[in-house]
Amino acid sequence: MNNTREVEVVVVGAAPAGRPGPHHLRRTGFRPDQDFVVLDHSPGPGGAWQFRWPSLTYGKVHGMHSLPGMELTDADPGRPSSQVVAEYFAAYERAFDLRVRRPVDVRAVREGGEGRLLVETSDGNWATRALINATGTWDRPFWPRYPGRETFRGRQLHTAQYPGPEAFAGQRVVVVGGGASGTQHLLEIAPLAAATTWVTRRPPVFREGPFDEEAGRAAVALVEERVRQGLPPRSVVSVTGLPLNDAIRQGLREGVLDRQPMFDRITPDGVAWDDGRHVAADVILWATGFRPAVGHLAPLRLREPGGGIRVEGTRAVADPRVHLVGYGPSASTVGANRAGRAAVRDIRRLLAGEPAPVAA
Repeated sequence: MNNTREVEVVVVGAAPAGRPGPHHLRRTGFRPDQDFVVLDHSPGPGGAWQFRWPSLTYGKVHGMHSLPGMELTDADPGRPSSQVVAEYFAAYERAFDLRVRRPVDVRAVREGGEGRLLVETSDGNWATRALINATGTWDRPFWPRYPGRETFRGRQLHTAQYPGPEAFAGQRVVVVGGGASGTQHLLEIAPLAAATTWVTRRPPVFREGPFDEEAGRAAVALVEERVRQGLPPRSVVSVTGLPLNDAIRQGLREGVLDRQPMFDRITPDGVAWDDGRHVAADVILWATGFRPAVGHLAPLRLREPGGGIRVEGTRAVADPRVHLVGYGPSASTVGANRAGRAAVRDIRRLLAGEPAPVAA
């Protein structure tokens, strides 16, 4: 491992999932740049938030919880969330002297010998005794495969490339996906577009009333069970349903949120169903979610036959040196806060030579 720097812990990712780990490492005596390093491939603070579309104002954000040790207060709900969250994260990094190294691309994590992992990056290599992976999902937008997709003469884009509603003025737009992003896109685009069509694989579930702590725990438990079985994680939102707020109610009343079943194929000028229906389109907007960005962990062979990484708490069962924060049940900000604390607790045990805790 010539020219390889050694640390106790490497944290990959400085998005919301990657903030609690370094915070708790510092609180428990780990020194930045000496005992641990934080590597982030984004150009600035804020993780995926810095790339969100301008019309997603802070007031439209669901479930953005404050990071440990520093509240996010007095944020203007009318400002773009990309600006609010990026500024908050920059202030957080300064306040706790977290010294994030960016932009640094982590290319691979593999066995490094002598009980260490080798983290190969665009800024040299690191040998570490433990790794907190908090890379989120933004870099892996999911594009479903449908017959005829390559023949479409219009424009296709994903939520990750969504520029805001003005780009769709006067166009016929098909929005694919029944999650929060899909409904937000549709409600914004509809007043400007020539026509909109909303299609989803399953009928959307709208949640009436408050989403209390008990319901939240139940939803997280469903996601967590999949991760324990080594199955690909589902998002927490996928099991909670969509909140039935005023904007959603208006969209239902006005027919904007008139959901159609998923089309069967894409044609050069639109989408078609096997029953003979056809909708002409200039744009197909895929609001079809994201997948965990864990390709750099492939050399460790952590994936189970079911396609996911089996995790107990945050610890990868196949390699207890690896902790995944922001994966599955810890994908929300509040979940990542708890997971970051738990990961550091387990890492301290690992470094002290103590056995890993037995799952309940």
